[in-house]
Amino acid sequence: MKDTKILDFVKKYTMIIVLILVLGFFAICTGGNILLPMNISSIISQNAYVFILATGMLLCILTGGNIDLSVGSVVCFTGAVGAIVMTKYNVPTILAIIIMLILGTAIGAFQAFWIAYVRIPPFIVTLAGMLIFRGLSNVVLDGLTVSIKEKTFFVNLFGGGANCYLPAVFTIGGLNGLCLVAGIAAAIVFVAMQLRTRTVRVKKNYEVESAIAFWCKTVLIAVVIIAASVQLARHKGIPSVLIWVLLVVLVYGYITSNTTTGRYFYAVGGNEKATKLSGINTNKVYFLAYTNMGFLAALAGMVTIARLTSAQPTYGQNYEMDAIGSCFIGGASAYGGIGTVPGVIIGAVLMGIINLGMSLMGVDQNMQKVVKGLVLLAAVIFDVVSKRGGKMISKD
Repeated sequence: MKDTKILDFVKKYTMIIVLILVLGFFAICTGGNILLPMNISSIISQNAYVFILATGMLLCILTGGNIDLSVGSVVCFTGAVGAIVMTKYNVPTILAIIIMLILGTAIGAFQAFWIAYVRIPPFIVTLAGMLIFRGLSNVVLDGLTVSIKEKTFFVNLFGGGANCYLPAVFTIGGLNGLCLVAGIAAAIVFVAMQLRTRTVRVKKNYEVESAIAFWCKTVLIAVVIIAASVQLARHKGIPSVLIWVLLVVLVYGYITSNTTTGRYFYAVGGNEKATKLSGINTNKVYFLAYTNMGFLAALAGMVTIARLTSAQPTYGQNYEMDAIGSCFIGGASAYGGIGTVPGVIIGAVLMGIINLGMSLMGVDQNMQKVVKGLVLLAAVIFDVVSKRGGKMISKD
């Protein structure tokens, strides 16, 4: 009985355990360099687009293991259009942002229509979208790089440039006071939310984890949040892009776990026919998932061109793979109906740590791709095999 509980605990928190082990491995191999304040900030800034795209990709995957292959191209296209309207046509920054968000949402709705109402497989529709919007990016940019360095407000707002950190306001022991206070406040809010969720589940007689497991997990995550804030406070403080990431994570985390709409995504992925018979419009669920993906791709496009202070026809390549990989590594099921936003973020952080750790170790770029591919394959194998009760081949 005790062994079963330990096994269940390990299975439930596999990704967290793996994350800790991987971080420890790279901390040893890099002589602790991966834990330097500058590198902690880099993990956030360089992987912000992954956090945003993976959150949207989760909704697509929940509907039945479906994916969106076009997001990298949509990121590039919306970023290209934004750069052109800001530089060539001198459109005000706020209006340019609105144009990019509307464009991304429209692209998502266009693809969602064929997927949801004509029932063309998502793989085919988004594969076509990947080619179409990559080509249009080249057309819009005329194959050239368009610099947006002079658009300082836009660049700083979305995480690029020298002033892409929130102002210190005050200091505590020579550290960024705002960052420290924000980190402590975030840890307290996290603990309070976890307690509230557990209390509600207990009152409704839902199954909950043991008190020891709950407090170990909650305290550990709270300590990690505070430790990360201390490291950021030692560097330059809170990157502005982190605000956008947190906003996306909190909003979509709430939607998927506390709203009727969120439950619809899980229901469709669990059993679409039964969901349809229960009166839920499954077409609208698909439409919402892919329209939303276009919206978040536009946001990721803004983050990308701001960080790189330019738009290029090659931007966004393999972004879809990073997003999909983060979802599956973070516990989303290849069959749909299973997955959480926090899990996806853990997957994205793990990918970011692997990327940065291998770069610090001087590992060849090609070998980095090999490692990332193996990690993704291992995550999906774990998901599939665990659903078969540990058997490699299911019984007919």
